[in-house]
Amino acid sequence: MSCARNGGSNNIIDWFEEVAEEADKVQTETLKRILELNCGVEYLKKWLGDANVQEMEASALEALYTSLVPLASHADLEPYIQRIADGDTAPLITQEPITTLSLSSGTTDGRQKYVPFTRHSSVTTLQIFKLAAAYRSRIYPTREGGRVLEFIYCSKRFKTKGGITGGMATTHVYMSEEFKTKQKETKSFTCSPQAVISSGDYKQSTYCHLLLGIYFSEQVEYITSTFAYSIVQAFRSFEEIWKEICGNIRDGSLSSRITIPDMRKAVLDIIRPNQSLASKVHSKCEELEVIDWVGLIPMLWPNAKYIYSIMTGSMQPYLSKLSHYAGKLPLVSADYGSTESWIGVNLDPSLPPEKVTFAVIPTFSYFEFIPLHRQSQHSKFKSAVDDFIEDDPVPLSQVKIGQEYEIVLTTFTGLYRYRLGDVVEVAGFHRNTPKLNFICRRKLILTINVDKNTEKDLQSVVEKGSKILSNSRAELVDFTSHANVAKQPGHYVIYWEIKGEVEERLLGECCREMDASFVDHGYVVSRKSNSIGPLELCIVERGTFKKIMEYFIANGAALSQFKTPRCTSNPVLLSILNVCTIKKFHSTAYGD
Repeated sequence: MSCARNGGSNNIIDWFEEVAEEADKVQTETLKRILELNCGVEYLKKWLGDANVQEMEASALEALYTSLVPLASHADLEPYIQRIADGDTAPLITQEPITTLSLSSGTTDGRQKYVPFTRHSSVTTLQIFKLAAAYRSRIYPTREGGRVLEFIYCSKRFKTKGGITGGMATTHVYMSEEFKTKQKETKSFTCSPQAVISSGDYKQSTYCHLLLGIYFSEQVEYITSTFAYSIVQAFRSFEEIWKEICGNIRDGSLSSRITIPDMRKAVLDIIRPNQSLASKVHSKCEELEVIDWVGLIPMLWPNAKYIYSIMTGSMQPYLSKLSHYAGKLPLVSADYGSTESWIGVNLDPSLPPEKVTFAVIPTFSYFEFIPLHRQSQHSKFKSAVDDFIEDDPVPLSQVKIGQEYEIVLTTFTGLYRYRLGDVVEVAGFHRNTPKLNFICRRKLILTINVDKNTEKDLQSVVEKGSKILSNSRAELVDFTSHANVAKQPGHYVIYWEIKGEVEERLLGECCREMDASFVDHGYVVSRKSNSIGPLELCIVERGTFKKIMEYFIANGAALSQFKTPRCTSNPVLLSILNVCTIKKFHSTAYGD
């Protein structure tokens, strides 16, 4: 089923209500469509042989497929994708020729990987944008003809050895005809022209986003970016450049820092001198500086209804700073997806980010769920996420409320029973499609021997340690970690960038608190036996994590898709972190 034939927000909601009601049937039909479109490709023939996919009933095909095609990781499909990148035009994973590959940022697991991107990827992206906007408009109505301040960015695209276009998934979307059509047809227009979005230089784009956002400040209905990080990063920059922006608005000029001709022309074609606005913004910014920019967004964008971005998972550490800028303005969590596929939509934008759930869209991919049982249920100790016991995958219709699962995808773009690595919990149902809580990425990030800690475990530990900073006027800007095994015993290193002055005594307390807050049984036992050494807290100089971001962007990542790596063994990143370290602290003997 497709909602392309429907127009208007009510129509797209009606469409989703219909497919959610018949989610089980829609899922079976979705799998049949995927297999009909791609029957005969090399990967499927390996498992399904010459099965007559076209003639089989959908339910029988579903049973055959899940019994014969094995679960797969990216490593299993990577040889086929690499052949495509190298120019092999045979139907390897899809019958549709793949002319575009998405490149993951590599910030999650330290390694960039190719994922197929087709027109279906762009279409579903625009479809979920429209669906989510329809649900948001029910709670936060916006004015027709208003504007949106969007901090969105394209990175540079490239050609693979075989002539395939490569780049970040967000870049492919923002460069697509579907996105350009959406920009023309939407009721709320973005503040920035395409030349700003697609410049490939995030610093110059950010400056122009901010300048035009201020220029159209009275018209801005909401503020958005793919990730919360991008919004926080933009307003941290604004604290430093606001006077220059005010000067540009006063004179109708553009900073000399903007050197890209197309971007200069596009911005200068829009702005005109506005001394009254410049004076008003200048006065407000002087007030905001005194109160450390609390409530910056509603002060400068008085008609903004909310802030919209992905705020779950690795974005959670930025919510405190985003709330600082937002004041009482609602934070609305954007929808749940990955480079591989969109998964679910936020149907209740009024919920705070920590309570948000995502209703699975059953037409986007065929979803399976691996039931996960924590071994902690059989032990008095809390266990790390990767100590799960797994059951056989179940279809969407058989998931249970309160149960945790790993998501498995079969996509129109050529991924078959692909283990996404995301752990979710079923929070309930919307009609007959499940509503998911995102729990964490399954991948372990901190481990030395028998210890097993995930990104969520690390976030919890850092949150507890950083609460001690509330005793000073300092804030944690960002963090990452490293399992140092260069010397025995190995130990964890946590890097913090801090804004403000903190007594060394308090930082020592932060270090001890974090060491004591790891509850993984393997870590606790290893610390007590000294087979893992005391935790090390390294304080890095201001701007260190900006250097890390710039390293990834220089290597092809887009700011729209950037996520600070929460653990790294990358020698370049470790070099940046260690060179920028200005203070070190070690926890005391464990249990002291």
